[in-house]
Amino acid sequence: MRVVAPALLPCRRTLCALALALCGAAAAVESDPLPVPTGTPRAQAVAAYNDGVKLLVEKRHREAQALFEQALAGDETLAEAHNNLAFTLRMQGAHNFDAALKHYNRALELKPDLAQAYMYRGVLFTQQGEMARARADHARLLTLNRKLADQLQAVIEGAREQDIYGGVSPQHEN
Repeated sequence: MRVVAPALLPCRRTLCALALALCGAAAAVESDPLPVPTGTPRAQAVAAYNDGVKLLVEKRHREAQALFEQALAGDETLAEAHNNLAFTLRMQGAHNFDAALKHYNRALELKPDLAQAYMYRGVLFTQQGEMARARADHARLLTLNRKLADQLQAVIEGAREQDIYGGVSPQHEN
């Protein structure tokens, strides 16, 4: 049995808590890269998606949009690519809201439990003043991801999206 000096216990607990927090934070984020299948036609689509994710994280929305569109041209069934394409469109301004909604809807058609798509679509509905639809997405989120549901609730109540999400850039008109 290994003995730990009492003075080191608080440090060890802190490090364990930090490690757990970091693992939890990295586990399921809407912009996480997907594993690239090898030797399949889907491989190029997933690679384009992953490159788009890198640009999305850098808030290079137009460039990310092109890569998500490329990914979907290679495999239209990538729900995550529809979700992130919708996000990049929405971030580029209100003139893209209709197209963004189509992609959020398609993402949820393909993957009905994709919590991030409900979150972002709920934000879109809030931006459009469609509060009943935003609340419906919030109700669905309550069954999928409580943290995202709480964040959507804050947006519905008037919080700015960029205040809720650390990694989300504010919307801008181009």
